[in-house]
Amino acid sequence: MMISTKGRYALRVMIDLAEHTDGGYVPMRDVAQRQEISLKYLEKILPSLVANGLIEGVHGKGGGYKLLRKAEEYKIGEILRLTEGELAPVSCLECNAEPCQRAEECRTRPMWDKLNVLINDFFDSLTVADLMK
Repeated sequence: MMISTKGRYALRVMIDLAEHTDGGYVPMRDVAQRQEISLKYLEKILPSLVANGLIEGVHGKGGGYKLLRKAEEYKIGEILRLTEGELAPVSCLECNAEPCQRAEECRTRPMWDKLNVLINDFFDSLTVADLMK
């Protein structure tokens, strides 16, 4: 499993919003500048964060983005699953995977199952607030 740029940048945006909010909206150009991420790339990430209720965005003068919850209430796993899809280490463990013909006798399957649990539990044990420390 490899976390893409989209997932890593989404985490950086969420942390930045948490660190720079005073209850108002944070202009995305400010986030882009602080995080050294192109505004064009952020414009691809933000709609899914808004559509899935992680952040709120307002256009126009005084607009920008802000978190809808406290930083402690955002699990890293939630953000990564949103941006990356599943966090399964192998394709046969993905939700809509074709049933594997060898699943019954697969000697590696138990190992992949354990790794999948470890990955998801690890990311779900961390919050945006943890990454701010």
